[in-house]
Amino acid sequence: MVSVRETFIDLMRDLELTTVFGNPGSTEENFLEHFPSDFRYVLALQEASVLSIADGYAQATRKPAFVNVHTAPGLGNAMGNLVTASMNKTPLIVTAGQQTREMLLMEPWLSNVDAASFPRPHVKWSYEPVRPQDVPAALMRAYAAAIQPPQGPVFLSLPLDDWAREALPKPPVRTLATRVAPDPDRLTELAKALDAARSPALLMGSDIDRAGAWDLAVALAERTGATVFAPPGSERTSFPEDHPQFAGALPFAIAPLAEKLRGHDLVVVIGAPVFRYYPYVPGDYLPQGTRLVQITNDPAEAARAPVGDALVSDAGLALLQLLDQVTAGKRTAPRHDHVAPVPSPSSPMTAEDLFASVAKVRPDDMVIVEESPSNLPMLHRHLPIRRPHSFFTMASGGLGFGLPASIGVALGEEATGRRRPVLSVIGDGSFHYSIQSLATAAREKARLTILVPRNEEYAILKAFAKQQHTPGVPGLDLPPFDVEQLATGYGCRFERGTTPDDVADLVRASFDHDGPTVIEVPIDKTVPALL
Repeated sequence: MVSVRETFIDLMRDLELTTVFGNPGSTEENFLEHFPSDFRYVLALQEASVLSIADGYAQATRKPAFVNVHTAPGLGNAMGNLVTASMNKTPLIVTAGQQTREMLLMEPWLSNVDAASFPRPHVKWSYEPVRPQDVPAALMRAYAAAIQPPQGPVFLSLPLDDWAREALPKPPVRTLATRVAPDPDRLTELAKALDAARSPALLMGSDIDRAGAWDLAVALAERTGATVFAPPGSERTSFPEDHPQFAGALPFAIAPLAEKLRGHDLVVVIGAPVFRYYPYVPGDYLPQGTRLVQITNDPAEAARAPVGDALVSDAGLALLQLLDQVTAGKRTAPRHDHVAPVPSPSSPMTAEDLFASVAKVRPDDMVIVEESPSNLPMLHRHLPIRRPHSFFTMASGGLGFGLPASIGVALGEEATGRRRPVLSVIGDGSFHYSIQSLATAAREKARLTILVPRNEEYAILKAFAKQQHTPGVPGLDLPPFDVEQLATGYGCRFERGTTPDDVADLVRASFDHDGPTVIEVPIDKTVPALL
């Protein structure tokens, strides 16, 4: 007899899902018994970390990743970072054990009641097979759903007694095209509008980076002479931030964003929402007389845009076909100065001091994973992203993604053989959300530099409180945690830098260390403006 488990494991091999990110529980042990020697199990000590390590790995390898968590409580622990994976458009096959089928009617301990509903609406497909024999076919369908545009996580609830049952023949591996071409008539109309525009603006969104279309984005910008912006709150970078046509990121509030677009008669948003807002600052969505066209691979994203026309398409295919139709314009391309200011060293250091010192020793191919929201403008100013697939953060705004995701990115760099150095910039507030992921970094010897700017406060929340005129909010100052004991207790190397020269030397040395290094840098308590 061939069991459901044997068939399922064999199908995982066919789909190249032989790395499993997990935290085992009683309802998963039947799946994990006699774990195959050709598989790799990446253990994390809490399911939130499991989810985001897999997210970072999938984004780095540009392939789906397989996640296994513990029934309802484990999936509940993972939910915050599952929201982020959904908004990141990361293809994850998330599985969780379920109690024995014979007892489900009684809702015993550790049963996942209404399991398929639990992770919705943050998964593309969610299912608990009706019979054990459907488990392998459900994996094939889950994989197909995860990789279809827009990519994203899916969920399977798998009863623990299904694995020993007799299987049906293994379902055939199906291949699926994963790119959607644009409507040719709508694209021709957009090309003509770009040619006719007096002062076009291009917003280069995260889907361009996912599509591997940086060169096409640069070519379109240079051919049209358009001003280029990054969308607000973009989780990936899709255009070289030191390019003279790049004008920076748009603010994430309605009225300030519209003001930033004033003077542009045509705005083309490629691979991003319209728009990702944060504080409510009312006003017009666009300046008077400005037309907007959005290109997105997500019909839901197109439907919820409050203004503009939409074209559903893969960002790379749309750029490629626009380049075939747009004529080289005579308009003069804008030029923007990207020389970062030279900070005046202070004690404690400022975020400007910190990132300026890192810039001195930055390798050209360095990857940055970021979760230090109050310091993000300074990071981009001193460490502009110049290459594809080199910047990752959370699309959701939820903390707890960055540290484990950076571990996944570092493991992905090893798995692909690129071995680019990875710098994780994690604020001291964010650092504690998924701190147990440090154990995975140490266990897997992830080649990773974790830079912790320490201001002992949730500075981004203080900025938001100031913007919203809500003084006296409790809980925005952090106690003086001992980061050194936490880092070394989990098995990571620890350093502390207090001057720009210290930081430069420590960061440079960390790139040669075969394992994770945590570098704490005390910085001043300046609360930046939110907008």
